[in-house]
Amino acid sequence: MYPSRFGYESPKTIEEAIAILDSYAGEAKVLSGGQSLIPMIKLRFSAPEMLVDINGIAGLDYHRVDPDGSIHIGALCRHEELENCALMEKHAPTIAAAAPLVSDPIVRTRGTFVGSVCHADPQGDWAATMTAMGGHIVAQGPKGTRNISMKDFVIGPFQNTLAFNEIAIEAVIPAPKGVRVGNYLKLERRVGDFATASVAVSLEMKGDTVISAGIALASVGGRTIDASAAGQALVGKKITQELIAEVSAAVAATAEPRTDHRGSSDYKRQIVKTFVSRILNGLATTSQKAA
Repeated sequence: MYPSRFGYESPKTIEEAIAILDSYAGEAKVLSGGQSLIPMIKLRFSAPEMLVDINGIAGLDYHRVDPDGSIHIGALCRHEELENCALMEKHAPTIAAAAPLVSDPIVRTRGTFVGSVCHADPQGDWAATMTAMGGHIVAQGPKGTRNISMKDFVIGPFQNTLAFNEIAIEAVIPAPKGVRVGNYLKLERRVGDFATASVAVSLEMKGDTVISAGIALASVGGRTIDASAAGQALVGKKITQELIAEVSAAVAATAEPRTDHRGSSDYKRQIVKTFVSRILNGLATTSQKAA
């Protein structure tokens, strides 16, 4: 299928890009990696009048860890850059675990972290990771910048809270109050296939005691599911087998899967329960050795 006719602009500054978006009053789309947007345009699920390609804007292709421990990922940081980043392994293990599981190697060379979060696909790995880690998006528009918590950013399948004349310029994960540990597990039938279920867990530890817990799910509902409330049972405690069983069951109960060709809803909930248990068991072992 051929896409609908559209215009193309390649601005050199954020301000210029915002002005173009503003002039099209919601009929323009931002192009960064294009690994989600271009297929949607080809299938006519999206028919923008204008594509605003931000790849020519300098200074957006960064990822860094600040001295305070906060993590900053620019709008043009590619998936593969995070996959190959030693800093992520040390400071953001949940990101490090998710990075090699995003789509396939070809997509990871071009697709962007921030673009994936903005796409708000219920299958999205990065939206789940950002939610579990308590991150936020920095959006810039005609009136300046604002921070949007991930808990408020994704509002439905393929829907976010960006205004039509705003650009997500950065993803930020706040500095941890303890030692950050975590993992990401994903079940897919083959590399690049839509996942059956995905689980992101990010904990902050002091010794072998949990001081903060974030858990999020992908692929088991019509949106990214924040299951952090179920993980609050971990806070202030050491991770025990009894606690793992309790939290795993509570997180699985937050899932909203549908039966389809990838499995029944009960099967998908069981995968979530198993993944949470597996991750927490691994983190418990690691924290005990460190303590």
